[in-house]
Amino acid sequence: MKSTVERLSPTRVRINVEVPFDELKPDFDRAYKKIAQQVRVPGFRPGKVPARIIEARLGRGVVLEEVVNGAVPAKYSEAVTAADEVTPIGRPDIEVTEIADGDKLAFTAEVDVRPEITLPELDSLAVSVDDVEVTDDDVDEQLENLRGRFGTLTGVERPAAKDDFVLIDLSATVDGKPVEEATTTGFSYQVGQGGLIDGIDEAIEGLSADESATFTSRLVAGEFADQDAEVTVAVTAVKERQLPEADDEFAQLASEFDTLEELTADLRERLGRVRRMEQVTQARDKVLDALVDGTEVPLPESVVAAEVESRVHDAVHSFDHDEERFAQFLESQGKTREEFDTEAREESEKSVRTRLVLDALADAEQVSVNDQELTERIVFQAQQYQMQPEEFVQRIQEAGQLGAIYADVRRSKALIQAVRAASVTDSSGEAIDLSELLGDDDGTEVQEVPADGDPADGDPAAVDAAGDVPAAETATEETPTEETPTEETATGSTATGSENKTPAGS
Repeated sequence: MKSTVERLSPTRVRINVEVPFDELKPDFDRAYKKIAQQVRVPGFRPGKVPARIIEARLGRGVVLEEVVNGAVPAKYSEAVTAADEVTPIGRPDIEVTEIADGDKLAFTAEVDVRPEITLPELDSLAVSVDDVEVTDDDVDEQLENLRGRFGTLTGVERPAAKDDFVLIDLSATVDGKPVEEATTTGFSYQVGQGGLIDGIDEAIEGLSADESATFTSRLVAGEFADQDAEVTVAVTAVKERQLPEADDEFAQLASEFDTLEELTADLRERLGRVRRMEQVTQARDKVLDALVDGTEVPLPESVVAAEVESRVHDAVHSFDHDEERFAQFLESQGKTREEFDTEAREESEKSVRTRLVLDALADAEQVSVNDQELTERIVFQAQQYQMQPEEFVQRIQEAGQLGAIYADVRRSKALIQAVRAASVTDSSGEAIDLSELLGDDDGTEVQEVPADGDPADGDPAAVDAAGDVPAAETATEETPTEETPTEETATGSTATGSENKTPAGS
């Protein structure tokens, strides 16, 4: 087989391939065997029809077509492997240019490739991050949050106010028709929390038990999505949360410490660690920006176009591919479709540029990924999707995404190498040593860069889901004497939910 490479642009090549028929004998054997399984010829068992009979019955052209369809992808892969410094990053456009029976098969393949990129010297990168500062107010806020976890709910005989917990019954109608998915009873809700129904907080405040109010709100899901509904909320109980006193007794209840002073000192230390990890995240963000901004990157058009198409598809998919509903959503956000398309294009270009830069950096730094690192990333992502790792692996293998996860880990490790080499100072101009927080030399203790190249996602800062500093590992929670609202009962899931569904890229 002979192959040559023509560079059409910094991001696209044409590979010319000629394959002598002598090399196609295994492909002819496979073609005859496959066709023999499909044809029925009297006197021959399935799969046992001789080649000459197949050609006599179906014609030589059918055999050649089967040979070409099987041989071209394999020969294309061989040509790519043999080509120096050619790394395809898209699907090839293949054209068979000649089939000279008994002589040769010739075809061309045009494909986007990773461009040659000249990176800046890593030690020339300089970024500034925020100072590590933990104020008394910060510590007090964490202490209040911890007290809130041990609070109790007590019924009160007064109108509901902000931060109270109420039990409510909800119903809604559109043009007199009941909205079943917006009907619920005995629902626990914290006044002022938001995220349930637009207007509900204003309606509840001032209501006492056994009082109700009606207001208008726009539905965001269900049969009557995007229509105004008359919503009635009836309060059946009002409760206030009473917090334990912040004293030594509470410190012993909520943590491993004997005194409140020891507990607050521990909260301050933990907050300090969070702030230092935030410095790592800032440094990673800014080093990535400096690296990408300081690098000239030719963009492969087909890869950018595929990224744009994916973002637009995901956005419209959120609205069941209803273009009219999507346009209405954009209008409610004060945005036109043209503006959305422009933003999708800009974000896609940035995403592709970032991935190309990090891939080039990973090559330059000779970054590799071992099985343990890949497994850790898979387990981490499985937890994000609330799936068992085995099921997650099966899904990504079926979708052909295992290679993408490998690439993400490799890019993350490459970026950590850049952060190590860069000059990082705080707002006061003092040099920051992040080596301890970055983990081992390979950077495996820092969260990987997501596929879209945004290192801010997956922040490794030691905060819990509510943004609070976790209490000491030995802390235990007291079961409240009254109903303690959970995330599910506090936020709900009705058709009148007011959360904004922002599509990707908007």
